Amino acid sequence: MGQVHVLDHPLIQHKLTLMRQVETGAKDFRELLSEIATLMCYEVTRDLPMEEIEIETPICKCKSKVITGKKLGIVPILRAGLGMVDGFVNLIPTCKVGHIGLYRDPETHKPVEYYCKLPPDVEEREIIVVDPMLATGGSSSDAITMLKQRGCKYIKLVCLVGVPEGIQKVQHDHPDVEIYIAAVDEKLNENKYIVPGLGDAGDRIFGTK
Repeated sequence: MGQVHVLDHPLIQHKLTLMRQVETGAKDFRELLSEIATLMCYEVTRDLPMEEIEIETPICKCKSKVITGKKLGIVPILRAGLGMVDGFVNLIPTCKVGHIGLYRDPETHKPVEYYCKLPPDVEEREIIVVDPMLATGGSSSDAITMLKQRGCKYIKLVCLVGVPEGIQKVQHDHPDVEIYIAAVDEKLNENKYIVPGLGDAGDRIFGTK
């Protein structure tokens, strides 16, 4: 079963509290989400493989470490996942960015695919799927399935806020995928929104309703 990593760093939790507040406007919401994504990226990439190379400092030659091995890809689930991309790209500027478009059917609450554009060598990359909300888990699970169908073998899921139901759904469908999350909230309400949550992340990012 893939591990669940709850990233409870004080800076992440402080910024998340500001995001939750109903009076936080779209500009501040976007900035806070990007900042949290950067902080989460630090932990998500902690296990990247390293190699030692020889370099020359102003003082002398020495051996020092650099990242080696796997190439990375960031795949946001549209549209809310877009709000987390810059936070990762700021730290990993050479990564490629794909996009998966899913929307939730208002009657069945199940995800429906409408777009998928991925790097041509996606099967060679470690893919980090980003989406602020892990509610029912349907969108995240379907996105991961789409990636696996295209040959992806190394996938991580990074979310801001989730509930046990969504986490269990992804773990059941994809026991090989590790989940990184900033907060595990109480439950889903009758409309499948996270409680207490932070509302509709997409609407709050882009100022829509």
